[in-house]
Amino acid sequence: MKIIDTMTPGKPFLSLEFFPPKERSEWPAFFHTVERLRELNPLFASVTYGAGGSTHGDSLEIVSRLKRDHGLETMAHLTCIGTQCSDVHAFLDELTRAGVDNVLALRGDLPQDTSPESSLHRPLRYASELVALIRRTHPHIGLGVAAYPEVHPEAETPEADLAHLMLKLNHGADFAITQLFFDNRLYFDFVRNARNNGIIKPIIPGILPVVSLKVVKRIVSLCGTVIPQDFMAQLEEADRHGGAAEVQKLGVAHARSQTEALLAGGAPGVHLYTLNRADTVLEVTAGVSALAGGLR
Repeated sequence: MKIIDTMTPGKPFLSLEFFPPKERSEWPAFFHTVERLRELNPLFASVTYGAGGSTHGDSLEIVSRLKRDHGLETMAHLTCIGTQCSDVHAFLDELTRAGVDNVLALRGDLPQDTSPESSLHRPLRYASELVALIRRTHPHIGLGVAAYPEVHPEAETPEADLAHLMLKLNHGADFAITQLFFDNRLYFDFVRNARNNGIIKPIIPGILPVVSLKVVKRIVSLCGTVIPQDFMAQLEEADRHGGAAEVQKLGVAHARSQTEALLAGGAPGVHLYTLNRADTVLEVTAGVSALAGGLR
């Protein structure tokens, strides 16, 4: 089933993003985490994979097991840069055989062993082209795409970035999920601007609970997100006086506050980047009244 067909206006939802473990020896612990988070009754769960599809096969197996063994509606990440159309077709066919009906279509990062020049000779260079291909060849598949409240790092202007989002949606994507952010005003301003420019499809905010200063600094350095100065000061103060435990406590509280305010402000749902940490996600969602009706 397409994820968009399970969204009900006025009924807030939670969705989760998982990351395939690097080693298969870690899989039992990973699926135990998945089983613990099933109690949140997420609308769907997405599964990412490494740059250039380095864990492409693992991603396929994991999304299949999440659907078959854990009863979760799943969405596989699929990147296209440096990829041949035949490879995309093969992956989509495998997803279909496994009963997985949804894809998050992304441009992705260039594979490490591929030069920018060689990528120019590949037919797929942008997420909008991937969306168009999937919609044309596999119309039964539900499609999500990425959106950037703080503007994509490579975008020339915010207007150009919004135009790229509109192109992806016009080519057939059903909804967008945002890059992580820590200031809700960025999301609401972004959605307001998108609506004013004719974008009416759902835009789901993506939230990352801070679990450590080292982890969050590495993540934001990769995606271009900015941590507000006052929140960073609080995190650094917590780290100095209480260490990692206090940083995580503050990070969980901030993510919970973000989630509550986003849903109260009209966001269709919240997509949590789990970092495969069940305890953290359960703490973030505990007591969020807007989600209470959806919990098992």
